[in-house]
Amino acid sequence: MNRAPTTSPTDGTPYSSAGGSERQAASVLPLKNWVLLLDNHNPKLFWASLQTESSGLNTLSAAVLDELQEILDYLDQVHAVGLIIASGKDSGFVAGADIEEFKSLTTRDEAIALVRRGWTLFNRLAAVRYPTLALIEGVCLGGGLELSLACRYRIAVDTPGTRLGLPEVLLGIVPAWGGMRRLPRLIGPQAALNMMLTGKSLDARGAKQIGIVDLAAPPRVMHNSARGLILSGRPAARASGMKAVMNWGLMRPFVAHTARKQLARQVRRDQYPAPYALIDLWQKTDGDALQVEEILDGIVRSPTASNLVRVFFLQERLKGFGKTAAEGAAPLNHIHVVGAGTMGGDIAAWCALRGLRVTLQDQGIDRLQPALARAGNLFAKRLRDPYARRAAQDRLIPDPDGKGVSHADLILEAIVEDLSAKHSLLRDIEKIARPDAIIASNTSSLRIEDLRLVMQRPQRLVGIHFFNPVALMPLVEVVQAEGIDPGVMHRALQFVRRIDKLPLPVKSAPGFLVNAVLAPYMLAAMRKVDAGMSPHEIDQALIDFGMPMGPLTLADTVGLDVALAAGRSLAAAQPTGASNGRASQAGINTSNDGADTALVSVVPCCLQSRVEAGHLGKKTSQGFYTWKDGKATGPGSLPRVHQRPVSDTAQALALELVAPLVARAQELVASGLVADADLADAGVIFGTGFPPFRGGL
Repeated sequence: MNRAPTTSPTDGTPYSSAGGSERQAASVLPLKNWVLLLDNHNPKLFWASLQTESSGLNTLSAAVLDELQEILDYLDQVHAVGLIIASGKDSGFVAGADIEEFKSLTTRDEAIALVRRGWTLFNRLAAVRYPTLALIEGVCLGGGLELSLACRYRIAVDTPGTRLGLPEVLLGIVPAWGGMRRLPRLIGPQAALNMMLTGKSLDARGAKQIGIVDLAAPPRVMHNSARGLILSGRPAARASGMKAVMNWGLMRPFVAHTARKQLARQVRRDQYPAPYALIDLWQKTDGDALQVEEILDGIVRSPTASNLVRVFFLQERLKGFGKTAAEGAAPLNHIHVVGAGTMGGDIAAWCALRGLRVTLQDQGIDRLQPALARAGNLFAKRLRDPYARRAAQDRLIPDPDGKGVSHADLILEAIVEDLSAKHSLLRDIEKIARPDAIIASNTSSLRIEDLRLVMQRPQRLVGIHFFNPVALMPLVEVVQAEGIDPGVMHRALQFVRRIDKLPLPVKSAPGFLVNAVLAPYMLAAMRKVDAGMSPHEIDQALIDFGMPMGPLTLADTVGLDVALAAGRSLAAAQPTGASNGRASQAGINTSNDGADTALVSVVPCCLQSRVEAGHLGKKTSQGFYTWKDGKATGPGSLPRVHQRPVSDTAQALALELVAPLVARAQELVASGLVADADLADAGVIFGTGFPPFRGGL
């Protein structure tokens, strides 16, 4: 990656910033986190390269902002003609504010001071007499985008890693350093609010298309493009026409009303206050959060913000697994997937989307066609560039004869959950796979120890368990059996990160973590149906609790036959008489109408009868609900989120049904299935959709 240039003593061409004492000597000012350099083509044009000393990612800590203040003071003194802000790190432009500092806030005054520091400094940057430009390569999120918005110009470097966004609401806070004001003024309030309320990010071309950046430049010309634009004298970009009109004070209430109405279909104000506060602050103050300190303090120090920050650090911990390459191991570039069903086909498509070469095997080309069609839909949805779509399709190779097995770096079986069928397949794979290749199973309920009994080198088998739908579920369980080769485990974790998923290391046990905790939760809901309660009432209580869908909708989506088989398998392996003490101490009633947290062997009548009738849920259009075009319809179908108050009865029902999930997770932590409670929380949040605003179990 090309960084902000330092001045060459010979021809003035850019080269990478130096480190250590050379780095300090090159800088005009003695700074720890920035390198300030004169441009060799113009002695009054300066480059400020951010290279934070205490983090792999550039973040806007108090020390970084103080040094930026020093830079602005100096440039005023020397009458600079321009300032280009760039990154000196391969990891990206700026990942945002320093979350560690945010996590340490304890008082109202500290929260207000943190906001005022960035707000005041960025306002000063926006008001300097000379032109400023942000040269954005890599991640530019949160405070990083707010920094760039305070500049007169912005150039995004058109590389795969460049992403621009304001994801503060995902942490339970708002972009209070000027983002709520400057982004609507730049691209119009409708587009700006949509971006801020969803936390979605854009690539370089998307940012140019929407108007956030002035130019999307290829890396080879980014420095010259920056020099040319900053000295061009062009006026700063601003919204025009109706986009500008919608920012007027008289129009903001109408825009805000529409935004609140759309938001109410997605989340409840009492669960996620930040997006509602963002709309309120934009409408009332044009994005100046300091004008209404009560709103600002109410979200910055809210339990939701604290919990969402915790979830952020849980996610970062998962990202850390497999981050470094295994010593001496070749990269995993070719993946062979056996089984082109819903799971296998979608895993293959996702790997191809993420740049891997994939061979996909099944019994005949006719069985491969549906998977290839779904892959085409995924590529069309995720890749705007037709050449990128074509490249992804070329990377996904139908292989009915399984010739890719002997060449692949990783072979993943994703066939039916039948032990004998998997044994036969694993025998055949091991005979022809390369000695250094990893062999993996996507099993969801079978023990790795049982699967590897037929293998000559059982230590090379690892579980890599994806969740459905593959494209949407971020978590992947990486399952280690006793005696696994540590190098195999490490490379499996590395593979999961390579395809941009979150790896969770778990030990081998039926259901692993996620399915093992979901089973008692779903069965408890079905027992309520047997007792006469409607599926709608049960699911609505859990949606009001914060789940993305109710347990019976989930059962219909998974397939009632799958739920029945998994429940029996887990019940057979689950010990009885497990203690409910820890969940009780947490204030959750785990009695479950007298049932123990262990899975009972009695199958709920409502499940058994539907399976016997062939009503298997979404895939047969009939289960607990009637399904049409992928959605539950007809009597009892579930509407989207309601904003009405939740009754005490509904709250009690939700806590009762969640109790066996919590208790089972505690048992698995105690058994050592996952390393600690934090990882169990991470697994349940990213694997089951347990409400992030609650912070974990």
